[in-house]
Amino acid sequence: MRFLLQVTLTLWAAYIVQAAERPNIVLVMCDDLGWGDVGFNGGEDIQTPHLDAMAKASLRFERFYAAAPVCSPTRGSCITGRHPFRYGIYFANTGHMKPEELTLAELLKKHGYTTGHFGKWHLGTLTKTDKDANRGGPQGKKHFSPPQANGFDVCFSTESKVPTWNPMDKPKVDARRTWWDISDDTEPYGTAYWDEKGRRVTKNLAGANSRVILDRAIPFMRSAAQKEQPFFTIVWFHTPHLPVVAGPEYARMYADEDKYTQHYRGCITAMDEQVGRLRNELRAMGVANNTLVTFCSDNGPEGKADSAPGSAGHLNGRKRDLLEGGIRVPGLIEWPGKIRPGNTTMPAVTSDYLPTILDLIGAKPVGDRPLDGISLRPLFNGPMKNRGQSIGFQSAGQVALIGDRFKLWGRAGGKQVDKLPTLKLFDLVNDPSEKTDVAAQHPEVVARMTRELKTWRASLEASDRGEDYPAKYLRRPRGRWPRPIENCSRLTSR
Repeated sequence: MRFLLQVTLTLWAAYIVQAAERPNIVLVMCDDLGWGDVGFNGGEDIQTPHLDAMAKASLRFERFYAAAPVCSPTRGSCITGRHPFRYGIYFANTGHMKPEELTLAELLKKHGYTTGHFGKWHLGTLTKTDKDANRGGPQGKKHFSPPQANGFDVCFSTESKVPTWNPMDKPKVDARRTWWDISDDTEPYGTAYWDEKGRRVTKNLAGANSRVILDRAIPFMRSAAQKEQPFFTIVWFHTPHLPVVAGPEYARMYADEDKYTQHYRGCITAMDEQVGRLRNELRAMGVANNTLVTFCSDNGPEGKADSAPGSAGHLNGRKRDLLEGGIRVPGLIEWPGKIRPGNTTMPAVTSDYLPTILDLIGAKPVGDRPLDGISLRPLFNGPMKNRGQSIGFQSAGQVALIGDRFKLWGRAGGKQVDKLPTLKLFDLVNDPSEKTDVAAQHPEVVARMTRELKTWRASLEASDRGEDYPAKYLRRPRGRWPRPIENCSRLTSR
């Protein structure tokens, strides 16, 4: 009996120690950064030495996916663990983060974390009074949902895009809109940074926007570290979303290129410098070994290859596509001493952030609402080889389902999918560039994955009706979805 009591006390003490060592969390995300825009993925055109150094110390994903091919939906997935069609953010600049959703910031606050958001928000308007960005002001007040209403204690946030240099100033642009440059005047760009009290920020807004963001995020983390309080920090860079502008010292690094390319590559190198600064600051604070840092992009590179300089590398498609180039993005997770550095071919997605982080601190999501992500914790030290659960995608007339090996994909046209289009099957292990449709060779795989896709979409439809929320939030179907085919179950395609 005494032995059992001693064992129990020992285990309880170990639990207390583990609970006291809650890791700090920093989620870093770029905006429109392509797979091939970084050195650690084989890109040779853009200087990213700090990200390359981080990649060597990280778990690097060869198949990391944004939950959507555009920014707003992906951002929502990072903090909910859910596909954005579950809560009405179907595309960029649509919908808002609903109060009924449970965000990662809200859940971590219950476990003693202080929370901060810095950079692009894009999940709702930030002001009910001022005309701001795409939707801010009285005309967009129904979509008012700032970070501070979603669990963040501190924020320094914009509703949407800003120039990557002098973010409050409208850049100069040529007549064909093929390049931007630093303007000689001070015409406002038309958006603002807002803090957690709903106040417009007006100081220290010149130069590289990535530095402007880190200038706010680092003091927040330093203050928490000094108080020995765990922190959850989101750093969502605007780089390299259009309009891309680089400071002279960064543009000169690419002097042999055309002006557009100089600015595009230069703003990425400026952002890369801030990633190095972040990692150095964490070491200087003495918290690097107890801080998990992630890095990814919200979707693939802007536009078509002949009209925008971003690179999807060897992948097919770009931003707005559910082909690999639109959703497969650079992906890193670093946690010194806790995550073994190396590469993994197992697919992962931004929806995995929430269940992974909650698993690390021994917490569970509140309620039984469906999640689309899984915990990646078993992957951190090697035993996890296959994902097992498929990743579903839906956006603007496209659908896709990705397993460990195969990908089912189709395009129907229109903003909503009323019925499944003709579906193609790609073997991503042997054909990551999606050059060959192998549906005819694997009809049984197509049939199984089609059933899974229909099941998942029926689950999205139910969520969109409000069935994941308490009864008072239930809404009537809006006719936006196909009729449910079968009950939702776990997706398992390989």
